[in-house]
This record gives sequence, C-alpha cells and structure tokens, in this order.
Amino acid sequence: MIKYRKIFFVIFLCSLSSLAYEIALARIFSISLWYHFAFMIISIAMLGVGASGTVLSLYAPLKEPSKIGIYSLLLGISISVSYLISNRIPFDPVRLSWDRMQLFYVGFYYLVLSVPFFFSGLIVATAFSSISSKSGMVYGADLLGAGIGSMGVLYLMLVSAPEKTVFIVSSVALAAAFIAGGKGLRTLSFILILATLSLLAFRPAFIGLRMSPYKGLQVALKYPGSEHLRTYFSPFSRIDTFKSAAVHFAPGLSLRYLDALPEQIGFSIDGGEINAITQSDGRTSPAFLKFLPSALPYEIGNPRSPLFSKEGMGGFSGKTGKKNDVLIINPRGGLQCLVAKYYGSLNIYKIESNPLLVTMIKRDYGEFSGDIYSSNTWSGLGRSWLNYSHKKFDIIDIPMLGTAPSGSFGISEDYNLTVEAYKEYLDHLKPNGILSVSLYILPPPRMDLRILNTAIGAMEELGVKGEDIEKHVAAIRSWGSICILTKKSKFTSDDIEAIKKFSKDRWFDLIYYPGIKEEETNIFVRMPSNEYYEAFEKILNPETRRQFLRDYIFDVKPVHDETPFFYYYLKLKNIKTIYKIMGEKWQYFIEEGYILPAVFVQVLFLGIILMILPVTSRLKAKVKVKVKKKDNLNLSLGLNLLPYFAFLGIGFMFVEASLVQKMIFPLENPSYAFATVLTSILMSSGIGSLVSHRVSSLRSSAAAIAISLVIVVYSIFLPAMSDNISQHSMQVKILLVFLTLLPLGFLMGVPFPIGIRILGEENGLLIPWAWAINGCFSVLSPILAVMLAIAIGFKIVLWLGALTYLMAFITLRLFLKKTT
Repeated sequence: MIKYRKIFFVIFLCSLSSLAYEIALARIFSISLWYHFAFMIISIAMLGVGASGTVLSLYAPLKEPSKIGIYSLLLGISISVSYLISNRIPFDPVRLSWDRMQLFYVGFYYLVLSVPFFFSGLIVATAFSSISSKSGMVYGADLLGAGIGSMGVLYLMLVSAPEKTVFIVSSVALAAAFIAGGKGLRTLSFILILATLSLLAFRPAFIGLRMSPYKGLQVALKYPGSEHLRTYFSPFSRIDTFKSAAVHFAPGLSLRYLDALPEQIGFSIDGGEINAITQSDGRTSPAFLKFLPSALPYEIGNPRSPLFSKEGMGGFSGKTGKKNDVLIINPRGGLQCLVAKYYGSLNIYKIESNPLLVTMIKRDYGEFSGDIYSSNTWSGLGRSWLNYSHKKFDIIDIPMLGTAPSGSFGISEDYNLTVEAYKEYLDHLKPNGILSVSLYILPPPRMDLRILNTAIGAMEELGVKGEDIEKHVAAIRSWGSICILTKKSKFTSDDIEAIKKFSKDRWFDLIYYPGIKEEETNIFVRMPSNEYYEAFEKILNPETRRQFLRDYIFDVKPVHDETPFFYYYLKLKNIKTIYKIMGEKWQYFIEEGYILPAVFVQVLFLGIILMILPVTSRLKAKVKVKVKKKDNLNLSLGLNLLPYFAFLGIGFMFVEASLVQKMIFPLENPSYAFATVLTSILMSSGIGSLVSHRVSSLRSSAAAIAISLVIVVYSIFLPAMSDNISQHSMQVKILLVFLTLLPLGFLMGVPFPIGIRILGEENGLLIPWAWAINGCFSVLSPILAVMLAIAIGFKIVLWLGALTYLMAFITLRLFLKKTT
C-alpha cells in the first residue's frame, strides 16, 4: 500500500500535469479550430473530475489508496493517447451547418478528452475518501500542483509547440506513478516515459497538430506556388509566415489604382487571422498607400496632397508638420505605419498587443518591412500605455483589419473598443487631433455601427452636447472597407472639402460628414440600399438614436469595461430573423458565440446525470454508518451538507472568471491575465488549505462568510488597484497581481477541506458524491459566468460569487446546528 507521506507528492505531480494539459489543450483548440472553442476545455476537464466522484460513489472498492499509483499511470497514458485520438477526430465547426455528424464529433471530443481529468479526479477523490482528516493537506497539494502546472506549462510553450508540451506533461504523471508504485509499476512507468519521450524526439510528424482546412492559413497554402516559410511559438500565440497568391493586402484599395502591389509576405496568427508584411526600403513608401481609405485622416488639413502630383506618386507627401505625432494601435504587419511614413509623420508610435509578432518582424523581416518596429514600439494594450502617458497625438489610428473580413469573434473581449477606451483615446488627441478606425464591410452592418455608438458614448461622457456630436464625426467607404473618423474638435469646412475631394478622386463613397445630403452618397460603389448613410443619420440624430437602437436587428449599443464583449451583437428576440438574413446557416450563430448556451445545456444535462447517479446505488437506501457521537445515523443528515459543495464550486469559478477579466486591463493581454490570475488563485488557495490543516482556528464555518465580505471589498477597490498596477513593468505587474489576490485566494482555499473533514466524520461514504457535485457545478460555472457577464457585467458576477459563498456559510451552519 502506498505510504501516506507519498500521497501528497503524487497528488502534487498529477495535478500539475493535468492542469498543464488543460492549458496546452486550450492553445491547441485555438490553433486547430478557433478561439471560441478553447473555453470548452474547462468544461471538459471539470466534467471528467465530476465523473470521477460519481464512479467512486458507485464502486466503493475503487477508493483503495493502493490504487492511486495505478490511477497515476493511467493519467499519464491517457494524456498522450487522448491528444492523439482527438487530433484525428474529423470535427470542423464550419461543417456544422450541413453535416450533422459534427454534433456527434463534439460529443466524442468530450468523451475522449475528459478521460485524463477523470483519472486525475480519481486520485484526489480517493485521497479525500481515505484520509479525510488530512483534507487540508490533500487539497493544498492539489491546488499547489495545479498552480505550478499553470505557470510551468507557459515556460514549456516558450520553447516548444503545445502539442509537444502534451507529451512532456504526460511524462510528469508517469513519474508520479513511478514514485507511487511497487517494482512492477515502476518498471512499466519507466518504459512508458522512455517511449513517450522517444515519440516526441523521433516521430514529431506523428504528433503534429491537425488544423481545420477552412482556417485562413490552410486556405492560403492551397494556392498554386504557395510556400510555408516558418512557424513561431509563444505560450499565447502561434505565427506562421508564408508566401501565397492569396496575400493581396491593401484593404479597400481604390479602383483608380491599377498598378501592381509591392511584394508581401503573409502571416497568420493561430492559423486564422491573416495579415501581411509589405516590402519597403525605409526611404520611399509604395504609392498605393494614398489610395487606401485609411489614408483619409492624413489628408485632412494637408494642402500638399494632390492625387496625381509627381511628389504624391513617388515619395513622401504632405510634410507640413500637421500630422507629426501618430499612434497606431495593433499595426500587425505595419501597413498603417507605412501610410503614416508616406505622409511624412515624424514620430510614429506603435502599440502591438502580440509581443511575438513584434519580435518576429524585428528579427527576421526588419529590412524587408522598412524597420517598422525598430523604434517607438511597445507591446501591450494600447489604452494601458496611454493611461500613464502624457503624450498628445495628431492621429490615433486603429486598423482593425486582416487580409479578409471575419465575424468570428463571438465571445472574445476587447478592452481597446469600450467607451472607457475611447475616452482615453480622445483625451490623448491634440485639439485638432483625429481618431481613425478602419474595418472591413461585413454585412449586415453591426461592427461599424457599434464603433459609431461607442464614439458617441465616449463624447457624451466627456461633455460634448448631443446636438454637437454629429459635427465631430465623418465616415467613408470603398468597395470593401470603411474608415470612421472622430475629431476632438468640430470638422471645419476645409476638413469637409478635403474629405469630399479625397473620396471623389479615389472613387470612395461618402457615408457621413456634418451637413451631408443623401444624394452625395452611394455613388461609386452602389449598394441596393443606402443602409450605411441611413443608419449613421439616425444614430447621430439624438431624436432618432434610441428608437433605432431598439428596433435594429442587432445589438449595436456601446459596450463598457464591465461588459467588454464588443463583437457580440445578437438579440435573442431576433434569432429567427437573423437566421433568415444569414442565409439560414447556423454557422453564423456558432461564430457569434451562441455555442456558449448550447454547450451549457449539453453540460447541464451530463452534469445532472452524474450528480443523480449515486442516488440509484446503495446510497439511495438508508445506510447506517458509525460516527463519533451516534451509533446509527440516517443518510439524510449527510445529504444536507452536499449543497455546500455546490455553492463552493459556483463561487470559486465565478470569482476566478471575474478576476481574470478585471486583470486584463493592467496586464494588457487576456492570456497574461488568465495565466497570472489562475496561478495566483490556485497557489494562494493551496497555501491557505495547508495552513488551515495546521491552524485549527482557521477551520471555522466563518471562513465562507469572510470570503463573501472580502469579495465585496475587492469589487469596490479593484478598479483603483488596476490603475495602480498598470503603471509598472510587466514583471512588477505580475508580482503585484499575485500579492493583490493573495489574501482572497488564501481564504478561498479553506472552506472545501473544512467540508470534506466534517463529511468524513459524519459519513465518509458521501465524500465522492460531494466531489462529483463540486466538479459538476465547477463545469457549469465558467460558462454561466460569461453568459451572465454579457447581460449584466462582471462586477455583478463577482457579487453573485460573494452570494454563493454566503449561501455556503448558511448551509454549513445549519448542518452543524443539526448535528450538535
């Protein structure tokens, strides 16, 4: 039998490997499928954990501590095998609209990928059942291992692809089996470790990641003569560079421009978002740049920009000093940097959210790109950089463009496009400065209308009167893209003439300028209906705006930091109409985030089955158990404590999900926020659990209500804390986030082992069932948290987390009152 002192270290290693596998899978799903499928991994993991508790409830002999070594071995095997099987499942979300078999494949994903987490759950649940008196040590080892795993896997993915990381963490679980087992198990574990590492070293093609053939990279590489150049990895993104005829990157290029484009090298981010690096010698810029709609803000107030001047066609134009200071947010391949350079801007500042992209272009494509990232370049969230900068700009340029339009954002958040972000941009403009946003036309109009409403919301909060707002806005469109301008001061008559001349000379259509007439619009690239002009007119008119927003088919109201889901436009009441407009294809709803409630219903159904299955076993009968104070105790008394574990599962995940969102702003990147918050909460909770095992005064029912109160305090002071944290370097930020979350995380590690200890004293047979209930509610909670946040905001979700901890406190107090 395994010695108890080894159990804690084995749990630590197995939790480390399973959490690392979970994070690696999230990256794998982002690359092989799409970003909005990665969140399914959390549900898959917790479903496996919940199932382990159900199985232990049904089959008591599986709770023998001697089996922990076997479970560790099976965990190690299943990590690598489940990846290999899932990598060959022919699931593709694009095919969901016409292939019903894809729904079966989704279920198969759940079944295959939940197996490793099932064995991980068996290990912890078996330890809880066997030594419930040391639940603090067990839970502490579990959480600390998970915390180290969540951070350690990021370092692994710095040096290797996520699919290779899977086999490394598989070996960690096999090492746990080696430690836990006897001679036979040690020998088998050692052989499997060698086999796993050999497969990694000698057969990398066998474990290579399968990518959807419908993703941008795969489509581009199908063109004749295409060539894949190189793959770059970081813990948070994968970048592939390539040459292909599909790379023709000049968004909305005027039909007046007939010459060839310069050479361009394409790159994809996570295989999906396609962009390009345009060749430039750094001295002269390509002439096509002035034929882009996104060149409009540089032409306004620039008297030296005739369309066909010799200077305009051959070199830099407009060096009048009017647009000297330019900030470009997320320039990606740097096309807008070249535009700013073309117009003679002296100081071009770049804020790119993907640090791997900056490193890649500087190192391997610096000369080719004209050294676009050689100076004045930072990585992070644009508004975070502005938050502690006093610099004022002539133009703030946000090019929301890839080589092709995409609506596949769904539930992804974007803190660069909230009302609070817009206020930051407008505040950092010079008196005549312009905020420019460029985006593809993606009918029916929604993204562009939300941009307009967001600008209006920001101006209103900055004190611009409703009737004056229309004088600060202008917009044009080409055959494929839109450029929306927001000026800090009112557009002058000279500005308007420049906009009209720019549009006429390049055959762009006017959408709006102060005083526009309908007959001036929809001329060069005629649309069946003049919906853009009509929508802008109604939105910019204070008397018709509210009615338009209420009646429009999509939700295009401005979003705030509390609900930063900029790309989520659906109105439930209009689903049938939207379905018809989108060609009666369900694929649109999946892209827009409606897979979220679909998965919630699916997981809810499975969770209910897992939670009620133990009722059909001998637990349904009135089992008599021996306890300290009573010789015979009816099972119903122990059942009263089970809701306590449900409340803890909901509360823990609600708080964790909300804190991740709250920390995106100071840490400037969603991936950094997820990794930092997850590691901080898990490790501090693990420490809290270990300390509670040693310090009896912490083992009190009051721990849950203390957490509830602390959460409320955090909800009040987190905005100020975030602003404070955002002013430091990244290393200091991560440390400050950990220290900020340490008190709350420490307390969150206390209630669960308290419940397990009490349940062990009263009726140990219920421990696996409690584990199953906690796991199943932990499956539902992350999905539910996002769904609620879309509707009511993350601050309210945080308060709901506080409420569930309060309910846990009440449940435990009532239970203790009945047993004393």
